[in-house]
Amino acid sequence: MEISFWLLDITYAVVGGAPEIRMFGIDRNGERIVVVDRSFRPYFYIEGGPHNLRQALAAVAPIESLEVVERKLFGRSITLTKVTAKIPEDVRKLRDAASALSGVRGVYEADIRFYMRYMVDTGVVPSAWHVAEVSEEGRLGSLKKYLVKRPPTPILEKAGVLPDLRVLAFDIEVYNERGTPDPSRDPVIIISYKDSQGREGVLTSDGRDDRPLIRKFVEYIRSFDPDIILGYNSNGFDWPYLAERARRLGLSLSIDRMGGQPQQSVYGHWSILGRANLDLYNIIEEVPEIKVKTLDRAAEYFGVMRRDERVLIPGHRIYEYWDDPKRRPLLLRYSLEDAVSTYGLGEKLLPFLIQLSSVSGIPLDQVAAASVGARVEWLLMRYAYRAGEVAPNREERPYEPYKGAIVLEPRPGIYSDVAVLDFTSMYPSIIMRYNLSPDTYLEPGEPDPPEGVHVAPEVGHRFRRAPTGFIPQVLSSLVKLRREVRGAMLRIDPNSVEYKLLDERQRALKIMANAMYGYMGWIGARWYKREVAESVTAYARSILLDVIKYARALGLDVIYGDTDSLFIKNNPIIEKIIDYVNKKYEIEIKLEKIYRKILFTESKKRYAGLLDDGRIDIVGFEVVRGDWCELAKEVQLNVIEYILKSQDIKEAKSNVINYVKTIIENLKEYKVNIDDLIIWKTLDKDLNEYKVMTPHLYAAKLLEKSGFRVHKGMTIGYVIIRGGDKITYKAKPYILINDLKEIDIDYYIEKQIIPAALRIAGVVGVREGDFISRGGGKSLLDFLS
Repeated sequence: MEISFWLLDITYAVVGGAPEIRMFGIDRNGERIVVVDRSFRPYFYIEGGPHNLRQALAAVAPIESLEVVERKLFGRSITLTKVTAKIPEDVRKLRDAASALSGVRGVYEADIRFYMRYMVDTGVVPSAWHVAEVSEEGRLGSLKKYLVKRPPTPILEKAGVLPDLRVLAFDIEVYNERGTPDPSRDPVIIISYKDSQGREGVLTSDGRDDRPLIRKFVEYIRSFDPDIILGYNSNGFDWPYLAERARRLGLSLSIDRMGGQPQQSVYGHWSILGRANLDLYNIIEEVPEIKVKTLDRAAEYFGVMRRDERVLIPGHRIYEYWDDPKRRPLLLRYSLEDAVSTYGLGEKLLPFLIQLSSVSGIPLDQVAAASVGARVEWLLMRYAYRAGEVAPNREERPYEPYKGAIVLEPRPGIYSDVAVLDFTSMYPSIIMRYNLSPDTYLEPGEPDPPEGVHVAPEVGHRFRRAPTGFIPQVLSSLVKLRREVRGAMLRIDPNSVEYKLLDERQRALKIMANAMYGYMGWIGARWYKREVAESVTAYARSILLDVIKYARALGLDVIYGDTDSLFIKNNPIIEKIIDYVNKKYEIEIKLEKIYRKILFTESKKRYAGLLDDGRIDIVGFEVVRGDWCELAKEVQLNVIEYILKSQDIKEAKSNVINYVKTIIENLKEYKVNIDDLIIWKTLDKDLNEYKVMTPHLYAAKLLEKSGFRVHKGMTIGYVIIRGGDKITYKAKPYILINDLKEIDIDYYIEKQIIPAALRIAGVVGVREGDFISRGGGKSLLDFLS
């Protein structure tokens, strides 16, 4: 019989001494099923080796077969022995044994996870529809089980169609009287949820007994049986905390589709077998426009929930609201709004993540947690297999710096009516145009081939003009696929769900193509080649400088340039630049945006611009730094807004000065919440591994002395208090502060608020003396030196 199903999750198990691939999916009738393939076996490659290779390896683990095969490595033919093992667990043993044999010059593809190997070789695609010839085999757990006669075949034309997915968003709150909660001691007090059937609510503990609460949560998940579980920082907090808390209480957190518990897996994510567990924080980390990555700010950015319309409670004060019967309803509402916000974010981000999973080949369960490099690499693995290329091994290698993109020195000031010209997919276009690839690179001393070479400007690296390299081939394929998807979009209703999914698919294809350059310069990459990455930026610098020269020859005012963008005083003849670039370099350049006003400091990659719709773009200022308190970040954001939205410089100066003076006066009178003064830093090492005493380390040691459990990975919140000379020894954990007047308000005024404000306001002539009465006021440059 034939079935079609949408692949949600994939794993394997060893049954009766043989591996079986298990594909969890949803069939066209909406039934949750598992499709099993027992035909596939694990393998790897060996280059060279002794004549008695089989005998030597068989002494370590059973061998299914040995086969001599021809493959390519960096485009050059290579003869390899394909070693097929009985079970995946034997590959590591055989790899280690082979590496130690005389005559073995290399071992390849011995570190590929078995279910990923299966998808690469068979063409099975995660988060996509497939058709398969199967026979029924009863049930596996609660799921109907099918055995395939051959690997399933993707139905690529259904890329814009999704099954009816059951989605759950959840959030937990933990009693945290002593700061960072400890699962060995501190109970889970609330679990809030919202699901795709329209249900939302909060589950609560019985006082501080969280056993009934955890049991209710497990029962709810089993009953609802979600396909996708959404959280925000759930891989970093909720799941590890729940798992450890349940273990401490002797409870079973059996919520996966085989009756098992969540397990930490690759990329630091937590796997829930048969379901896709997605931590949306992983993907928000990649959104540069969101400066502070909290859930409330992410939800506001995506239009899910405004911050001024929801309850906001500082995390370290959760226990106070739980203990206070009058304030507990606010805490319950706060938690529910977290779950609702997470669900709303999921509605915005899930279509993209599904397409990113399908394009990269990484299961939906893992794709958000995977790095950009990992996503690119799995895409390349699929193309390499089809091209007969063996994947290079990862190597330990030192970082090799190279000159990056060109960034012009900005002219400090405020400019109006500034157009931003953006080179569309500049780096992929350069790679394809000049055939830049690890397998086309010519080592120094190698003769030029008959077909000729491309020579990168400045750096002089040479690349064969033909044949087309592996990376340019992949990019050409991605560009072609994207063109096809965009063509399909023209034939359907722009308001349809299918259009939305196809739009996300073309975006995923574009993002993967644009990430290819960075991948080749990443020292952890299999296809790493510094000379390729260096040549890409060399060509980009040459092109950008040429375009700047042309623009100035036209009489245009070039205000700033960065990597693949030019900021030019708006003028109708900008169209001539677009024509020039298209004709000379065959690279698309377009008018990306026009700023009504834009502010530059003297520093590169630091600017803020006001768009026509009232939104403000901010690049490179303190709002993205972790060593500033929340109040300093808020001040800088507000100063930017005052300046950009004022009618003229005089009004801007007046508004900023009055605003900052008010903040300073409030600080002096202690009209401030301690939460706004806390500085947060993470311990990235154990306490005894630090060589230098830092403020957050000193604060951590004070916590430890006070009886708190302090550990690597813990986020330390501290304030600066009065007394002492060195700032390091003035750091004190906020939870040990008994009186707000312990805090050194002068430090916050002089080292946080004024510098944060002056980095922006200095551009319009504001000086330190405008904020406080003091002789010899400092200028912007004093704070930047």
